[in-house]
Amino acid sequence: MSQEASFKRSEALQALRTRHFDLVVIGGGITGAGVALDAAARGLRTALIDGGDFASGTSSKSSKLVHGGLRYLQQGDVALVYQALHERRRLLANAPHLVDIQPFLLPLFAKDGLIPKKLSRTLGAAMWAYDATGGWRIGKFHQRIDTAEAIAHMPTLPADKIGGAYIYYDAAADDARLVLTVIRTAALDYGAVAANRVRALGLRKTAGRIIDGVEVEADGERFTIDADTVINAGGVFADDVRALDEAAHPRSITPAKGIHLTVPWDRVRNDIGVILPVKGDRRSVFVVPWGDHTYIGTTDTNYDGPIDDPQCTPEDVAYLLGALNAWTGAGLTHADVTGTWAGLRPLVTNGGSGRTADLSRQHSVLTSPSGMVTVTGGKLTTYRQMAADAVDEVVTSLLGADRPDVAKRSPTARLALRGADGWDRIADAAVAAGLDRATGDHLARRYGGEATALMADIAEHPELAEPMVEGLPYLRAEARHAARAEMATTLVDVLSRRTRALLLDRNATRRAAPAVAADVAPLLGWDEAEIARQVAAFEAVVDAELAAETDQALPPGVPAGTRA
Repeated sequence: MSQEASFKRSEALQALRTRHFDLVVIGGGITGAGVALDAAARGLRTALIDGGDFASGTSSKSSKLVHGGLRYLQQGDVALVYQALHERRRLLANAPHLVDIQPFLLPLFAKDGLIPKKLSRTLGAAMWAYDATGGWRIGKFHQRIDTAEAIAHMPTLPADKIGGAYIYYDAAADDARLVLTVIRTAALDYGAVAANRVRALGLRKTAGRIIDGVEVEADGERFTIDADTVINAGGVFADDVRALDEAAHPRSITPAKGIHLTVPWDRVRNDIGVILPVKGDRRSVFVVPWGDHTYIGTTDTNYDGPIDDPQCTPEDVAYLLGALNAWTGAGLTHADVTGTWAGLRPLVTNGGSGRTADLSRQHSVLTSPSGMVTVTGGKLTTYRQMAADAVDEVVTSLLGADRPDVAKRSPTARLALRGADGWDRIADAAVAAGLDRATGDHLARRYGGEATALMADIAEHPELAEPMVEGLPYLRAEARHAARAEMATTLVDVLSRRTRALLLDRNATRRAAPAVAADVAPLLGWDEAEIARQVAAFEAVVDAELAAETDQALPPGVPAGTRA
């Protein structure tokens, strides 16, 4: 580990002002995080910046699935599925505390009591193809089950309309926590410098041609980061970052909006993920259990609104609830929705038109004449390969023989993320320390071996084992840990990304917000006035969500476009 390794924002800002870097990564989502880790692990002096919080865009608002994408196989994109299933296996090995196998139920809906033979053959072939493409690598093969077994997994399904089901296996992860863990691994294990809320304003160029620095603003101060090259991992903002380099360039990103809703688990009662076809559409939706809640998603629609603040609309709510209600007796309404999230997929533009659902999830790596590398497209599951391809371009084409000390090949295929070591001993250690097994499992699955830091805090201050938000699994200790060790700088950071309380139950989280702010205030230097501002800012996020979902005017004083 580098002697300079740190994950304190103040130290990172000082390093950005004073040090020279081989590479600056613009964008702190999953792609930028992967690039920073890959580059730093190869030996490049690496910096990562994001204009907002880490994972504050698409990378905290995905379906939270680490999967090959069964529908991509049905679309004929075998190469993408093959690559994604390879990456799924690697993530299960490199981050076993964060990524877990997620079974899915694919019901076979009967017509007049019979399953159409063509449908049965098609789905059966798809299951075998998915296994053959790479599903077998995790030691799980699909199964055909009968109606009774299918209903046992989701009792709200109509038994009289189901003629059995398939179960197949993918994986799932808390996307924001995965991003943060990748960045912390880059910083603390390989010496990368990472800072959130550092906005790129422009690029400095030697003789106006070749990039040698990034002009930024942080906390009201402007300065230039000295760097030999830049990787643009801006996600849906990638074209905005390209505009800092090239005044005119073809649009490379087509944003596609994806919406998810959270409802109480007991309204759906599924013990595994379920895939339901949307009546009257060519899409399906995921119905995935998440503790005491279930989330439903996703939509896939063209989007031409402000990319910094997509929102869930009444039409989105109706689409997802309608998709679920059409196959169950749940009768869910907006009143049952406890949380929502809206994200934009940064799909690679293909020059055509039509549905964003039909655009490829493949990625692209481009290099400008001035030396900026832009990586776009892809999906959460394939972030590691995207990052490796982007850093390959820097190492082979831009730095070349000038840096014989830098590894030419990516080392990340077998690089364990922080927390992987010892994660499977945390639950027992928590029980030995007086915590219950469920809490131990929760800490193990979120922090892995690093949960010992939270357990030490709880041992010194037992009240920190109390719930952070009533009815949710997060502990008060987690809020403090977010402020102390995870570069959370706002209450929204703590409640939306370091924990996922806002996504699970926004009303309960709103009630808890003042107490959570008070818990982190000493660590972040907040006085009473700042606590009040932070709580008001969080409440504005909740108000904006609700107003967008119900098509109502915002309350007085709440700005439109308030971003979580």
